[in-house]
Amino acid sequence: MNQLNRLIATPVGAFGVLAFAAFLEVFGDACFQSGLYRSVGSARIGWFVAGTAVLASYGLFVNLPQWDFGKLLGVYVALFFVVAQIVAKVRFHQTPTAPIYAGGALIVAGGLVITFWKS
Repeated sequence: MNQLNRLIATPVGAFGVLAFAAFLEVFGDACFQSGLYRSVGSARIGWFVAGTAVLASYGLFVNLPQWDFGKLLGVYVALFFVVAQIVAKVRFHQTPTAPIYAGGALIVAGGLVITFWKS
């Protein structure tokens, strides 16, 4: 665990952990969506169980970096948005619209401000 703590103490390591957490949250949400709208019977239950396990893992990973909670979640929201758009395209074949690109640019800009603004 000591080596993991040293890794996530670096900006690149913390970014990697947060990016992985974003993937887990988006993937967990995608499991639930698949269970609700794309399956029936035992397959539906399987998607719900998988979604629950993946979202529990997300909760662990998003809290590994010992950052200020507000900063942590501010940066995380930007990563979550980017990963969500990738999964929406790859898994559900949904292409982002102009409002999603415009709003997403603001979200990512906010994440960059939170990450790099030194007070």
